[in-house]
Amino acid sequence: MTHSSKVVLLTGASGGLGSAIAKHLKKQGYKVYGAGRKQVKSPDFTWLYLDLNQPETIDTAIQSILEKEKKIDILINNAGIGVTGSLEEMNMSDVRKAFEVNFFGLLYLIQKTLPLMRQQHYGTVINISSIAGYTGLPFRGVYSATKSAVMRLSEALSSEVQQFGIKVVDIAPGDFKTNIANGRLYTPLKQDSPYFEDYKRVLKMIDEEVAGGLGPDNLGKKIPKIIDSKNPKLRYNIGLFLQKMTPYLTCVLSGRLFEKLILKHYKMNK
Repeated sequence: MTHSSKVVLLTGASGGLGSAIAKHLKKQGYKVYGAGRKQVKSPDFTWLYLDLNQPETIDTAIQSILEKEKKIDILINNAGIGVTGSLEEMNMSDVRKAFEVNFFGLLYLIQKTLPLMRQQHYGTVINISSIAGYTGLPFRGVYSATKSAVMRLSEALSSEVQQFGIKVVDIAPGDFKTNIANGRLYTPLKQDSPYFEDYKRVLKMIDEEVAGGLGPDNLGKKIPKIIDSKNPKLRYNIGLFLQKMTPYLTCVLSGRLFEKLILKHYKMNK
């Protein structure tokens, strides 16, 4: 099957990693449908409205693609939302929204796409998780939890659908220069909070790490290669060297020792 005949459904295509992914897929001749809430015009994809908080929009988007293409070959779950705050003070509505976007909406989209891929006897599902999913980061505990959930889902899904010729890949990015901070669910800083100083400092460091991250093209150009691979890996960790080391450090170090490294990194040692 040529690239020009392959149909991709990509969520979160309007900017950042999604825009880079769409650009590199387009270069390789894929037909890309970029889904999101904000309408955009792009030479790299056909835009479709899709809100992961609203399952009916997922149904409509998929139906729209099927009416034109009769199939979906590749699903890339890239859309997501950042969330920060101490676990004690975080608004539960933000917690639920983070899981709705990062996990429940993603799973519903997979559920609606898999029957098509099973009928075709082939397909690829790529879930974009995060290096943060390997460990619980201070003041990003909920975000880490949503991305860890995506990782576990990818593992289970892969074992379930291999028999149908469907490939599942989990990509865990580190920090990339994107606008993720602009849409972040943010628990406000409060001077009377017992976490004020730590939270303020960690927030600043988080933003600095994003600003100093890799350019989105570093991830975008890898996606066509992963799709083309006959036997893609289940997991790809993409980011700066120290961030890519996180999964290995969590395995070889004791939990408390790794925790000490995290506390030292964020200057939270008392």
